[in-house]
Amino acid sequence: MGVQRPERTCVSSDSTRTDSIEDSPIARELSQLTDRKKRLVNAEFPLPAETRIFTISNQKGGVGKTTTTVNVAAAMATMGARVLVIDLDPQGNASTALGIDHRGDVAGIYEAILDDQPISELISESPDVPGLWGVPATLDLAGAEVELVNVDHREYRLRRAIAALLVDESVDRFDYIFIDCPPSLGLLTVNAFVAAREVLIPIQCEYYALEGLSQLISNVNRLSEHLNPDLRLTTILLTMYDGRTNLSQQVAAEVRKHFSAETLGAVIPRSIRVSEAPSYGQTVISYDPNSSGAISYREAALEIGTRGAR
Repeated sequence: MGVQRPERTCVSSDSTRTDSIEDSPIARELSQLTDRKKRLVNAEFPLPAETRIFTISNQKGGVGKTTTTVNVAAAMATMGARVLVIDLDPQGNASTALGIDHRGDVAGIYEAILDDQPISELISESPDVPGLWGVPATLDLAGAEVELVNVDHREYRLRRAIAALLVDESVDRFDYIFIDCPPSLGLLTVNAFVAAREVLIPIQCEYYALEGLSQLISNVNRLSEHLNPDLRLTTILLTMYDGRTNLSQQVAAEVRKHFSAETLGAVIPRSIRVSEAPSYGQTVISYDPNSSGAISYREAALEIGTRGAR
């Protein structure tokens, strides 16, 4: 009588490999991204009772100021808001990202500030995002700082132009107006602060991020005291965030410690798609709506809208 051998339980190498893939960091990240997209689809974006006017500012360059302006604006437009971006930076990067013409003889925000031309005659709708409009920055804007020096009420020129737009019956009311200003505190930036009611500051999650922030906030307070009592810092957005590094986590923690009420819960990660989009004349919202950068900007936009509805 032969000895009966016990049966062997074999584990398929393919099964092991599949389990390993499903438990990988990439798989978990994709799963989280899918969950975030589902939450955004089901979320309701509240529209404000009156136009909210933001200036997006940071005197430090390379923090994602213009990128934040156009992508938050585009995200809001895709969620049903009517949004206007005023490009006050002579470089015209916001105009490029919106896909609106700002070269040659095109009239732009310069004509509104220096020549009193109505903004309603200067706006163009973004070809990729219905409901998103822009007023372009043209080359003439580069000389506006010098020309404004001798103009009466020079700090109030943009405010007056926007006030006229808000009562202009020839154009539908905008829910949001975003002003993208230069990375310096000249007369154009002062005009942006005087015209706005809220300030949004993007902060890069890197070593020098907090340098100059106190000075910027001091400038906001000074302008609020002397030129625009309605102005207040309401929003800080952390950009270029990399959760794998201690540095990003430390910068985020420090900002939240000192500005807990103003700092959004949403953060914007480092993203190749976000960087690529402007070279195609698009925002990341239209360029790659399923990317992590696009989803993050949509989350930030939703949070800004929800906070304003409280």
